[in-house]
Amino acid sequence: MYYLRLARGYRALDLARWLLTATAAAVVAAFLLRALGRALNGTGGNLERLLWCLPPLAAVAWFAAAAARAVPAQHPERITGLTAAGAGPARIRLLVAGEIALACALGSAFTLLLFLILRNDIAGPSLAPDLGMGVPLPPAAPVALLAVLPLVAGVSAACAIRFPESLPGRPAEPVRTRYAPLRLLLPVPVLLAGLGLELYGLRPDATDAERTLALPGGLPATSPALLIGWALTAVALGLWTGPLLALAGRLLALRRPEPLRLLAGRGLTARARGLGTPLAVLTALLALLLVAWRNWARTDTEVPVLTLVEGALVLACAVAALAARLHELRADRRPALDALDRLGTPTGLLAGTAALRALAAGGVLLLTGGLTVLLCPLL
Repeated sequence: MYYLRLARGYRALDLARWLLTATAAAVVAAFLLRALGRALNGTGGNLERLLWCLPPLAAVAWFAAAAARAVPAQHPERITGLTAAGAGPARIRLLVAGEIALACALGSAFTLLLFLILRNDIAGPSLAPDLGMGVPLPPAAPVALLAVLPLVAGVSAACAIRFPESLPGRPAEPVRTRYAPLRLLLPVPVLLAGLGLELYGLRPDATDAERTLALPGGLPATSPALLIGWALTAVALGLWTGPLLALAGRLLALRRPEPLRLLAGRGLTARARGLGTPLAVLTALLALLLVAWRNWARTDTEVPVLTLVEGALVLACAVAALAARLHELRADRRPALDALDRLGTPTGLLAGTAALRALAAGGVLLLTGGLTVLLCPLL
């Protein structure tokens, strides 16, 4: 209880993060309970519906990991108090992971309560198949199904917190701005393999009979080679996002830069490692949504509501994870910003460097995202 008292004192940002986690967990729990209700009715396709729940589950786990990683940087005084009270890295990690798992559990419990209320002859005929009305509900089935969500989110949060550099009083590791040669060369074979599979799927003698993979959401059927090839190319371009951000920062600071270009270039180079992964994930999701939207508009297909809800949830989790990472990086650079403020740096100069960094990062994302869209075989 002493550790919980030290962990109190939520701010508006903490409450927003907690509510976002609980809301996202409630939506994913609704998808899982719908799959359970359909399975109780024996409508078939149970495995496919459960697999369709994996993207939002992974999105919630990704957001939980990003939010947990940002906690030590956002609240150094809280971590200091826990450390002074005798809590080690493992106990602090368990405390943060338990907080996120509790939010997911409460969101899941709210959805389960609503599910049970609607099953009590309240829902209309349109919702009856999704709720499994008329079929006895095994008590252990929804509990076991919904226990996966807080477990996955808690484990992701516990694994995301980095030690020892996140704890006050420990020596901070120097910021690495260079990438190892293996990190730079790894995407090359992945990209070549993806392009090879796409060319194989688009060969002139390929027939429509090979398009045996039915995509959800009204998207056209495709072949496994095309889908796997595009996934590999997207992964390769995502792996290059961080190095390209660092390269853009170095290009900004070339020659004899004025203070605006120097601060923007050095700042972008220092943040490239932290921003590379969340920006790559967000760019890939936006590219996928753009491709899907163009296909829906081209074929005049009515988009299922559940597909829109799931896409909005995954995109919201990606944006929230990026916001958490940006807040974490800003907290890490707070001493440097305070030093610049004590030196009398004009506010307009700092705003200009932020705008220039955003412009350079936007150019990199436009390059990687545009290539991801152009290489998609569904266009």
